[in-house]
Amino acid sequence: MNFGVVSTANIATKAVVPAIQDSEHEVVAIASRDASRATTTAEELDVARAYGSYGELLTDEAVEAVYNPLPNALHAEWTKKAADHGHHVLCEKPLAVDADEAREVKSHCEEQGVTLVEAFMYRYHPRTLRAASVAREHLDDVRSVTATFQFPMDDPDDVRLDPDLAGGCLMDVGCYAVNAARLFLGEPERAYATTADTFGAGVDTELTAILEYGDGVTAEISAGFTTSDVQRYRVEATNGWLEAPEAFVPRGDDGTELAYAVDGRRVTETFDPTDQYRREVERFADYVESGERPRTDGAAAVRNMAVIDALYESADAGRPVAVDGRE
Repeated sequence: MNFGVVSTANIATKAVVPAIQDSEHEVVAIASRDASRATTTAEELDVARAYGSYGELLTDEAVEAVYNPLPNALHAEWTKKAADHGHHVLCEKPLAVDADEAREVKSHCEEQGVTLVEAFMYRYHPRTLRAASVAREHLDDVRSVTATFQFPMDDPDDVRLDPDLAGGCLMDVGCYAVNAARLFLGEPERAYATTADTFGAGVDTELTAILEYGDGVTAEISAGFTTSDVQRYRVEATNGWLEAPEAFVPRGDDGTELAYAVDGRRVTETFDPTDQYRREVERFADYVESGERPRTDGAAAVRNMAVIDALYESADAGRPVAVDGRE
């Protein structure tokens, strides 16, 4: 499959473009609002064509799919425009600025007959697949999930601190924690959150939240741009537990671990180093070819955004709010 990439963002140049190039697929074009930047990046990454606008890239007849790593506020616009040209779209998370916009993107891509995948790459890592399997098949009555993703932000001009571009720690890394809670517990009924803007940037830079389910089941979510680098999830059940360190973006080159205990028996499984971005790209191409419903499709993106909407509403109102369960 031939990919076009709209943006020279770091996630594209450092992770996803190399992942595509290491697979059986190819990046044939890359675009930036700055033509010289596009040209320089294309030369550095050995990409055939560079464009000084995103719209030009969408008219490239060789492009079959578009990878969209633009700032959050531009995801929906350029995903829909790519779909208008018949391109399948792998869009960075979050798909949209809120659930209503995500519903529009989902419907638009369905109407255009293109495959849409939200790029939660950790969902394609073998450890995540194994964790979901262990929880589903061996843990009885899961009662709680704790999930966190935090790191120190050191650039005050980072686009993730821009309210006009839908910045904030919940949108950037907290969405992973929300996604992990939903992976193990499904859709919550209510959400309660507190946030802080420690940078004075007009966005949340710290968040702590509780998601409420029926029968007293809960998930605790946290995210931030101010503390040391930490990312993990832990699942608690009546007959055991499960835990994954470096859960979303493994930092080392020595593989990853999944620890769990079931009925008093403790197990640690080790997974060989793997490129989860490449696995995501390859699965995306499989979805396009087979027509199979993607694991992280538009409907899943809507549900994740509905929880994020509720968390923001709760933080503003200072009380728990119901999560909109509409797709």
